[in-house]
Amino acid sequence: MTNPVFVALDTPDLAAAKALARELRPYVGGLKLGLEFFSAHGPDGVREFSGMGFPVFLDLKFHDIPNTVAGAVRSAMALDVAIVNVHAAGGPAMLAAAKEAAGGKARIIAVTVLTSLSDGDLAAVGQTPPAADQVLRLAKLVKACGLDGVVCSAHEIAPLRAALGKDFLLVVPGIRPQGAALGDQTRVMGPLEAHRAGADILVIGRPITAAPDPVQAARDIAESLGFSFT
Repeated sequence: MTNPVFVALDTPDLAAAKALARELRPYVGGLKLGLEFFSAHGPDGVREFSGMGFPVFLDLKFHDIPNTVAGAVRSAMALDVAIVNVHAAGGPAMLAAAKEAAGGKARIIAVTVLTSLSDGDLAAVGQTPPAADQVLRLAKLVKACGLDGVVCSAHEIAPLRAALGKDFLLVVPGIRPQGAALGDQTRVMGPLEAHRAGADILVIGRPITAAPDPVQAARDIAESLGFSFT
């Protein structure tokens, strides 16, 4: 079994991110680099992780007109990343343009509903709750447009698996081990529970990176998923 944990290294400190990545390498399956990291270091910062033996999920959530998103995805393909995401709410033409621009060089997935949003938040921005229904609507659109999967909360895994099949990639943030602070997340689940439910990738940030001992935290999570280390 491949370790499904992608650690989120969303920090403006490049040296610290690289050092932590090296330390965590035995205990996680990949890295997620997001907006805070990319805003500080840009493409050159992403390239610093090439050759480390990690698949990299570039989490920039592109959402713009189709031509602009296609250009952004083509540029991302030069960075040796494994996964790039866009917003499903960008619509069919944008989604299809992103997939075509990738040219098969990386998996293209789409964000459905941010895991920080509650049903009340959806209503406030004019979307129809509950969140689970909106996630399913958007995920069906994403699959119809030929993308590889979606970002969703753990609470939507079961209905998405039932509707979209076992080969549709489900990337799940908002993972919180028992006792971890929720932070700004609202739709959360523990790592083992989410993995058993059918999550392909578990994105975990602060429960590892903000832990007193990040390496031990990552190891504990990996062991809870059935991995052993000697």
